[in-house]
Amino acid sequence: MRKGRLKSLLDAAKDEGWSDWIRSEADKRAVLGGCWFDLEAASRVVTFFERFLKLSKGQWAGKPFILQDWQKQNLLMPLFGWKKRNGFRRFRNAYIEIPKKNGKSALCSGIALYLLVADGEPGAEVYVAAADKKQAGIVYGEAERMVRASPSLSKRLAVVPSQKTIAYPKQNGTLQALSADVATKEGYNIHGLIFDELHAQPNRKLFDTLRYGGASRRQPLFASITTAGFDRNSICWEQREYARKILKGLVDDESFFALIYSANEDPSEGAVDDWTKEETWFKANPSLGVTIDLESFAAECRKAQETPTLQNTFKRYRLNIWTSSDVRWMPMDKWDASAGEVDPDALAGRECYGGLDLASTIDVAACPFLFPDGDAYKVMPLFWIPQENMEERVRRDRVPYDVWVRQGLIKATPGNAIDYAFIEADILAFAAAHNVKEIAYDPWNSSEIIQRLSDAGLTMVPIRQGFASMSGPMKQMEALVYSGKLHHGGHPVLRWMADNVQASIDPAGNLKPDKGKSREKIDGIVGCIMALARAGLRGSTKSIYEERDIVTL
Repeated sequence: MRKGRLKSLLDAAKDEGWSDWIRSEADKRAVLGGCWFDLEAASRVVTFFERFLKLSKGQWAGKPFILQDWQKQNLLMPLFGWKKRNGFRRFRNAYIEIPKKNGKSALCSGIALYLLVADGEPGAEVYVAAADKKQAGIVYGEAERMVRASPSLSKRLAVVPSQKTIAYPKQNGTLQALSADVATKEGYNIHGLIFDELHAQPNRKLFDTLRYGGASRRQPLFASITTAGFDRNSICWEQREYARKILKGLVDDESFFALIYSANEDPSEGAVDDWTKEETWFKANPSLGVTIDLESFAAECRKAQETPTLQNTFKRYRLNIWTSSDVRWMPMDKWDASAGEVDPDALAGRECYGGLDLASTIDVAACPFLFPDGDAYKVMPLFWIPQENMEERVRRDRVPYDVWVRQGLIKATPGNAIDYAFIEADILAFAAAHNVKEIAYDPWNSSEIIQRLSDAGLTMVPIRQGFASMSGPMKQMEALVYSGKLHHGGHPVLRWMADNVQASIDPAGNLKPDKGKSREKIDGIVGCIMALARAGLRGSTKSIYEERDIVTL
C-alpha cells in the first residue's frame, strides 16, 4: 500500500515538473508525509539574489550576485522550495558546512535579507549570530553593503550602522547582528537566524538560548553555516553528526536541511581522499576556480606538505576535515638539517637573549640562550634536573638523563627538588661571560629566583604562554629551522625536546606549544620560543608581537 501510494505521488510530481527535486530517501518520506516542491518559491529566491543583490568585494565588487550552480541547485532552491502540506516551508533547521573562501559570508547575508524582505513574514526578526560581535559583523556588514548598492532595497530599508541593524519599516521587520552576551538573548521572536562559524562557539549557551526563539513563527529558519572545527565535544560537532546521520538515512527528520562539502579522511566513511590531489580539492570546494584561485590553492597545499603544523590548518579550513587541535610540531629531518655549528668559545661576550622555563620543582628546568648571528641564531641551552630522583626517572621514563649529566649536557642539582640557588649561580656565571640583554620567563610559575636575578642586574621580562604571546615567535622559530638558520649544534637534549613538542592551534591558526599533550619534556623549546620573542626586538621595550598584529599562516 505504501509503495503504491509513493509511486502515485512520484508520478504526480513528475507530471507537475518537480520530481527531479526528490533526491533522497528522506525526500521520499517527506513526500509521503504530504511535502511538495514549490518551483515558484525556489525560483523566487534565485531571482531575489540575482536581481536585487550586488557583491562588494574582489573582482566581483559592484556586480550582480549571479549564483553558482551549487548555490542554486544544492542549497537555496531546495532550502526554500520544499513545502509542507500546509504550504509553509518544510525546513526549519539547516546545517551547512563548507570550507573558507567559497562565498559563505555573502550567501549568509543574502539569505538574511531574503528572510527580512521577501519571505512574506510580517514583523520579521532576523538575526546574525556568531562567537563574537566582530564575526557576526562580517555577515551584517556585507548585508549592509548589499542594501546600499541596491536602489530597490535602499528605498525600503533603513540602515543603522551604529546599532548594526537594518530596519524594514513597512513590515516592522529588522535584521540585526547579535553580540555574544548570552544573558540578553531571551525573549526574541525569531523568524530567521543565521549562525555563522558555529565551530568557533566556546560553548553551547548562545545556541541553546536562541534555538527556540522562533517557536511562535509560521516558518522560522535557523541556519548554521560553518567551516570545520576540531572540538568533538562542541555544539557544532553535535549538529554536524546529526546532519551526517540525516544524509546517510540513519535519522528521519524532514525539517532538517543538511549540506556538507568536505574531503574524507575516515576509512569507515568510505574511500579516503588524498588531500594533496586536485580532485579532492574540487570535491570539498564547489567554488574552486571561481571564488578560489586554483594556483594559489595548490601553492597552499605544497606549503602544508612541507610544514606539518600547517597541515591541520589546510585540511580544516580548505578541505573541511575535522582535525585535532594539536599536531606534532617539528619534523626531525628539518631540525637536524638546521644544526649548524655552535662554538661556545666564539660566543664569549656576544649579545644574547634567554628564555627561563622553571617547570615544576621536581622536573627538568631549562634556560636556552639565543645569540643573533646575522639573520640566523645560535643556541646555547642550560638544563638542570634534581639529582636524587634522576635515576628513578631514567628507569620510569626511559630517558637517558644520567648519560646526559655525565656528558655535561644537563646539570644535576643537589636534593630531590630543583635547587634554584644552583640555577641562579649558573645563570649569573653565564651572564658574566656573555652579554645577556634580557631573559624571558613565564610569570605563572615565577619564584624568588626571578627577583634575585633582577636584583643582580639582569633584565627579566615576563611572557605569558597563551596564543597571543607564543604564536608569533613559535612560527618564526619554525621558519628559522626550515630555512636552516637556527643553529643548535645537534644538542641531544634540545633535539629530544623538539621531537616531543605538540602544537595546539586555535581557530585563527595561531600556535602555542602544549605541554599537556606533548609526550615528554619540552621546556628547552619553550625557552627558545620565549627568548626569540625578545631577540626579535633589538632594543625595543615591547615585544614585536605586542606592537603589531600576529600574521597567521
